[in-house]
Amino acid sequence: MKISRIICYEVVVPAKKGAIDSPKVSKPLHKLPVGAKAGWSIQFDKVSKLVIRLELDSGIVGWGELYRGHNWLTVEDIIQMLLNRDMEDIILQKLPFTFCREYDGFECAIWDAYARMHNMRVVDLLGGPQREKVKVGAWSSHRTIEEVGDLVKGYSNLGYDCIKFKCDLEDDVVAWCENIATAAPNMRVILDPNERWEHAFEARKRIEQLKSIGNMLCLEEPIPRWKLMEYASLRGLSAIPIVLHVSLPYVLHGQRIKDAIQAIQLNAVDGFNFNCGLSDFQRLDHIASAAQLPCWHGSEIDLGILEAMYIQSSAAAASCIWPSDIFGRLVREHDLLKVPLRINPPYAFLPEGPGLGIEPDMEAISHYQINKKEYTSK
Repeated sequence: MKISRIICYEVVVPAKKGAIDSPKVSKPLHKLPVGAKAGWSIQFDKVSKLVIRLELDSGIVGWGELYRGHNWLTVEDIIQMLLNRDMEDIILQKLPFTFCREYDGFECAIWDAYARMHNMRVVDLLGGPQREKVKVGAWSSHRTIEEVGDLVKGYSNLGYDCIKFKCDLEDDVVAWCENIATAAPNMRVILDPNERWEHAFEARKRIEQLKSIGNMLCLEEPIPRWKLMEYASLRGLSAIPIVLHVSLPYVLHGQRIKDAIQAIQLNAVDGFNFNCGLSDFQRLDHIASAAQLPCWHGSEIDLGILEAMYIQSSAAAASCIWPSDIFGRLVREHDLLKVPLRINPPYAFLPEGPGLGIEPDMEAISHYQINKKEYTSK
């Protein structure tokens, strides 16, 4: 059961027209720098992703998907560490290479192959499912006030009961929520400034007005995340839950598992958005569960392979009860799967079959492919 070949398909899958934001307020969302370009300067669907096909000498195949903006030198270094390695000698909880932004995509492929070897689902490697379906929500970036009502009403008609918006200080989020309350009275709202409300007083101004509208599910990361004492003060303003996003792929920003522990120690949050790989999500779920706090699974508006991994993780996590960020199909032109994940809003269902329970669509991969590299054991 040795790893004999790894094929990397580099793809760019654009967003559907109008699926991200309003043309009048278009703002890039890729938070990390790309080369010498600063963060927040490139729209996420313009950044390539890597799909990994990991083959064993027995013929078993595992699939992975990396977060956007991979580093080829790191990818090739990991591959050289994996080729010709026996799968039974790999410790799933601690893979034989250092943690990096590329780690989770390879972990996805390794766990998929390992589960298929043993005719198990990935969720079974995590201890089995707590639930067979995972709560999910709709999503949008920045919008004009005029279109918010119709946008959310459309998602409500599809069956969604929660929508998450990206926002900053220029967005009139109070008017958004007022229009949403009129157009879709049963729709809850998550506002995610990505730290861009900057100061606690800016958050306080908005919370004071939002609390009377009554349709906020939670407020995610309103101010810089290092200001955890101010997060704690915001919790006392209203019944709107304050959420910290712990995204381990942001290694460049120094995000770590300990951030969740520190937030709990300071009574700074009411819940979490966790985004990471399989073993780390389980670690973070155990922390949230022990503190009796809810979470959801975050994402980077990914394709079908990673979203299948997210469903497997979320189904096994006791604390994962808020709507998870599994909405790539709403935004991207294609999920690169032959059969899309089963999503009947507001739920995504655990895939059937061994491993991740998915089959990539090679025609779609070929269509969106910009590069392909193949590596074999000597």
